[in-house]
Amino acid sequence: MTHDFNPVRARLIRGLFACGAAAALGLAAPVAQADTFPSKPIKLVVPFAAGSGTDAVARLTAKHLGDALGQAVLVENKPGANGTIAAEYVTKAPPDGYTLFMTTNTTHSANPSLMKQLRYDPVKDFTPVSRMGNLPFMLVVSPSLPVKTLPEFIAYAKAHPGMSYGSGNSTGIVSGATLARMAGLKLLHVPYKSTPPAMTDVIGGQIQMMFVDFAAGIANVRAGKLRALGVTTAQPSALLPDVPPLASVPELKGFDITSWNGVFAPAGTPAPVVERINKELVAIVSNKQIAQQFYAFGFEPFGSTPAELGKFVVAELGKWSRLVKDAGIQPE
Repeated sequence: MTHDFNPVRARLIRGLFACGAAAALGLAAPVAQADTFPSKPIKLVVPFAAGSGTDAVARLTAKHLGDALGQAVLVENKPGANGTIAAEYVTKAPPDGYTLFMTTNTTHSANPSLMKQLRYDPVKDFTPVSRMGNLPFMLVVSPSLPVKTLPEFIAYAKAHPGMSYGSGNSTGIVSGATLARMAGLKLLHVPYKSTPPAMTDVIGGQIQMMFVDFAAGIANVRAGKLRALGVTTAQPSALLPDVPPLASVPELKGFDITSWNGVFAPAGTPAPVVERINKELVAIVSNKQIAQQFYAFGFEPFGSTPAELGKFVVAELGKWSRLVKDAGIQPE
């Protein structure tokens, strides 16, 4: 029995085989990617300069994450524009797990309220991986300033209108504006590209004060180069038990601003890859010995599921919108 060769039917059969093979490959791709991940170094992008609190958290995280994954995790600092340069960079990276974003409430809570135009969406453009913990902030002044307590500072600032405060992130911006509004002070805001140069200028007396995260500032406070007057959290910190919360003085009752850190990936990163990274990050912050290393420089570590981080970001966008509005800050 013979069959006549039909070129149209032959092309149709070949096409069906090709489609079937492509579909099989498509289904297998995420699984294969998860099985082989990681097969090359991973980039951990930080939106602030070296020497900032988030940079310190990122470098310790990178070391232990690299050990757990068997691949180098390289920290890449991309400071500037209140974190937007780094955020935009990450949104354009391939969603394959090889570019991660260690960021804070600056890019993912405050910027939508601080900026008129934002070229990224904190929710739609990122895949949540895990929370990493909280980064407490404190009000510090130059030791040359003749004040040693919060009441003395408020009285001095009222007698000297126009005192300047620096900021290298959204927490510093919002905390300074909130302090001014609640205490009835006239303060001059001086924005910096990142925390370290602002802190240098407070130490040198070029500006009078700033709100700085513990991780970046605690060594200078302990060395006497900066004087800590209050912490931004509602409760005292075990790391600086002698420094009272700002909320402890009547003028600042209710003052409670906390900075947080989390890890994200570009939107569309495969779930198995996200789950693998999440598992290792949670293990890192849950390890008592590693946790002590975080606590030593002023970071309070804890993890979460990707879904928990996603819900948290949505809630924080609402919270920081209120903080910015209440502080009287106009979007720029």
